[in-house]
Amino acid sequence: MQLAAAAARAEVLRREIERHNHAYYVLDRPTVPDAEYDRLFRELQVIEEEHPPLRTADSPTLRVGGRPLAMFAPVRHAVPMLSIRTETDTEPAGARAFDARVRRELGLADAEAPVEYAAELKFDGLAINLRYEHGLLVQAATRGDGETGEDVTQNIRTVHSIPLRLAGNPPPLLEVRGEAYMSRPDFERYNERQRALGKAGLVNPRNGAAGSIRQLDPAMAAERPLSFYAYGLGASEGWTLPSTHSGVLAALAAFGLPVCEHRAVAQGAEGLIAFHARMRALRDSLPFDIDGVVYKVNSLALQQQLGFVTREPRWAVAHKYPAEEMLTTVEAIEVQVGRTGAITPVARLAPVFVGGVTVTNATLHNEIEARRKDVRVGDTVVVRRAGDVIPEVVSVVIERRPKRDLLGDEPLHPAFELPKLCPVCGSAIERPEDEAIARCSGGLICPAQRKQALLHFAGRRAMDIEGLGDKLVEQLVDNAIVKTPADLYKLGLLAMANLERMAEKSAANLLAAIGKSKSTTLARFIFALGIRNVGEATAKDLARFFGGLDALMAADSDRLQQVPDVGPVVAASIARFFAEPHNVEVIEQLRAAGVHWVEGEPAAVVSSAISGKTFVLTGTLPTLTRDEAKDMIEAQGGKVAGSVSKKTDYVVAGAEAGSKLEKAQALGVAILDEVQFRELMKT
Repeated sequence: MQLAAAAARAEVLRREIERHNHAYYVLDRPTVPDAEYDRLFRELQVIEEEHPPLRTADSPTLRVGGRPLAMFAPVRHAVPMLSIRTETDTEPAGARAFDARVRRELGLADAEAPVEYAAELKFDGLAINLRYEHGLLVQAATRGDGETGEDVTQNIRTVHSIPLRLAGNPPPLLEVRGEAYMSRPDFERYNERQRALGKAGLVNPRNGAAGSIRQLDPAMAAERPLSFYAYGLGASEGWTLPSTHSGVLAALAAFGLPVCEHRAVAQGAEGLIAFHARMRALRDSLPFDIDGVVYKVNSLALQQQLGFVTREPRWAVAHKYPAEEMLTTVEAIEVQVGRTGAITPVARLAPVFVGGVTVTNATLHNEIEARRKDVRVGDTVVVRRAGDVIPEVVSVVIERRPKRDLLGDEPLHPAFELPKLCPVCGSAIERPEDEAIARCSGGLICPAQRKQALLHFAGRRAMDIEGLGDKLVEQLVDNAIVKTPADLYKLGLLAMANLERMAEKSAANLLAAIGKSKSTTLARFIFALGIRNVGEATAKDLARFFGGLDALMAADSDRLQQVPDVGPVVAASIARFFAEPHNVEVIEQLRAAGVHWVEGEPAAVVSSAISGKTFVLTGTLPTLTRDEAKDMIEAQGGKVAGSVSKKTDYVVAGAEAGSKLEKAQALGVAILDEVQFRELMKT
């Protein structure tokens, strides 16, 4: 490619890639599939490799990281990055106190109009100053001590939401202040990827953000997914400032900088209180951490009039929420058995007030997490509780760990070990090598799983026992009337009629439904057993392949893997289930109670244009229910998935289809309405 043509093409690619970056990382509205983005990026990389002078300072290829640094160079801030005062009173009185101080400093009488404020979120990340000259990002620095920070330009270039060149008509010099942060979903994905590689994860999103920005190797920083929100200005030249802080934020957004949508212009103390309460209610649903909100006098002229005191602006304050992390000690570690048999280690704690409540228990999630964090009895731990989220142990303060000997290093208490047997029913606890969660294998007899097992067994797409819902199952289990699914077929009218809110007619209807369910299909029965990793489609595949229950129960893992789409994980789940004597006993009791289906030879695999195709159903179809559409697909050998991916063949979309439809459009997946779907089903 000639140099002139290469330069022109490179310029087009840079603009196109940054447009897609802005749409994806700032607007959260992807404009092209990942494959198309990757193609454009690779094309630009090739041009720059062949013609190095064409690599500009705003090239998107700089986002992959540069050469490692020996150290960070100091940066003297043109305008100091000062901290703001924190209002520790987390109640409405905190906002009223700030408003009263502002009014007093401005000499406003009680009868005069309320002060107008800009209210924003207080992000829990790392403060950054971005310096743009003639619209081009030339430097990024940390806050440091407020006067001098560290040059982290290479690392900041890896943050895709930060524009390398500003949009519109920016001034000759513009310094933008904001927060680099790591979102919770990105934090979880990064840690999950690290664990899969056998590497240590990050302690929390804030540490993840700070540690990423201060990586001497930009390539490592590029591996960590960071985001950014702008919230203010440093130095600027050649620009007529808006008259308000809210106007400044709007102008920054117009330049292509990410500005958080959760901000407001509030009137007086009551407006601040309303914003504080609204954001507190929203806090747990945000994809990033905040520890409060920030109030700023909106008028820049009034800000200048109020000035500073001891290096803090009089015109701004951070109004915090109750602390979500506190220290306490572990008194014991026990395991709980969930409704699905999941085994969860739980730390019993010395009571601590965190997140607005007194916490005495905290989840350790699973055996892998408990061992990774190395939580032991006697440890001092950081406990986190965010809103209604179950409290969790975040990390251990190793320096405070009790030792056997004052002069030695040996810990007083051993590392956590998962028990071999379920503490509730005594069945074996098993954890496949490729799964994080251990489970009790006594699915049909374990009291902890009893209610869930019965509800699943009676479900409409399983044994279809109409009238057996949550409340009735709770009564049957709590009164020890039903312990296993086989006990349902022993129920009598008298026992049922004596239950709360169960009239004789209702009891008779339920008993009739139970009797009717005795005649079923093998696929429904297999699905009703609740075998781990065996859904409806797999149950149908198993029924077609084996033709009878005895052949299925006798199959080993190798034989099971001959069934279409049954891999090692699913095969192991099935084999473990039928190897548990308790489960086999319940199955024999069900047979003895009269539950039956037509045994026969394996059915022929359906051969049609739909066979083997993957569908995703979304939205509300005009005449078909989702279950009816699913039955039509499976009857012709197709499969129904819950999410859209590159492997999806068709998305059937009805009214209010939502994000699945948008993803299908982005990936170029074929989209059908109900009429088109019915036509396809005829082929």
